[in-house]
Amino acid sequence: MRRLRGSAEFAGLLMRGLVTQRKTDLARLRATMSLFAPDRIVANFSGMGALFHTRPLASAPAVAPLPSGPPAPLPAGWQDWLTDRQVTAVVVLKDGLLRHEAYRLGTGPLDHRISWSVAKSWLATLLGIVMDQGAIASLDDPVTRYAPALAGSAYDGATIRQVLNMASGIDFDEDYLSFFSDINRMGRVLALGGSMDGFAAAQRRRAARPGARWQYCSIDTHVIGMVIRGATGQDVASLIETHLILPLGLEGRPFYLVDGFGVAFVLGGLNMPTRDYARFGAMIAAGGMWHGRRVVPQAWVAQMLAPSAPPSPDCGGAYGFQWWLPEGSAPGECLARGIYGQYIHIDQGRGTVIAVNAADLRFREAARLAEDVALFRRLAAAL
Repeated sequence: MRRLRGSAEFAGLLMRGLVTQRKTDLARLRATMSLFAPDRIVANFSGMGALFHTRPLASAPAVAPLPSGPPAPLPAGWQDWLTDRQVTAVVVLKDGLLRHEAYRLGTGPLDHRISWSVAKSWLATLLGIVMDQGAIASLDDPVTRYAPALAGSAYDGATIRQVLNMASGIDFDEDYLSFFSDINRMGRVLALGGSMDGFAAAQRRRAARPGARWQYCSIDTHVIGMVIRGATGQDVASLIETHLILPLGLEGRPFYLVDGFGVAFVLGGLNMPTRDYARFGAMIAAGGMWHGRRVVPQAWVAQMLAPSAPPSPDCGGAYGFQWWLPEGSAPGECLARGIYGQYIHIDQGRGTVIAVNAADLRFREAARLAEDVALFRRLAAAL
């Protein structure tokens, strides 16, 4: 009888635990549904840790300084741009000196702002470090060599290079405003604690042969994360800590959004203060060097930032390895870019970095990117 009572109590505890977990998952799903609501978006983008599963990253033992320089001469129209784009934070560096910093709409310098697709450029940077260490033999290896779970999926036959270039060929709907789009189905998988690996492996539709055309496809970046994990036997969060977070001396303690299995949401789930996005940009601007230390192989930085994807009028310029090369860009000018107005604009020739976080509800408008880049270029030239 005592054993039966114990079993019943255990079953009751288990059921209550499952109910509690289900309520938590449903709360996350509700948060996902209102994530971009105009009256919540600013607070949500600074509070993603309360809305999703997360994985905290290490904090650096010593923060890399950002010494101040003379105030930046801000271009005409700057204040109107800040208001129109709902910019929450902007940090401007010139040759490693902090020339301008501003926080708006109730945010502050310690806020951990969501990166969205700016995180893709971090992952591409990590891939180069992993390759330099010999974990991956060639960019022309098939992704299934390192991520065998993708065998039989739409990724079967695609190379690492093709996936890096957003030229995997899979048929993927990236419409953020359509409830039934692939990108929003993926968001619900994340919110409900599902498996991102399983979601990637379940992709079956192909729109083109691998390498034939460029099509922005966020799940491609998750596949690169699967390749890195398979090649190294380590999770991406640990690798990012070791090879980027600690060497860069970030001042915040970053965190990743993760799925229900603890796998990092590498295509857009990094969260950190805006100054730390700027530190990363300054390292890229210096060709992979930071405070006298080689963080990323110089050859890999150059390769990432070279136009290598199939040309496309939808790209707004050219595309490298998870980096944007805007129309008319000079060599060494690039963007890490995320939805709703997240940017790291880098001009290696001028030594400038402009890190921006925003909640721009009109980010999908075609003219937006060109206008933003033009403003960044005017500011970089004025420095």
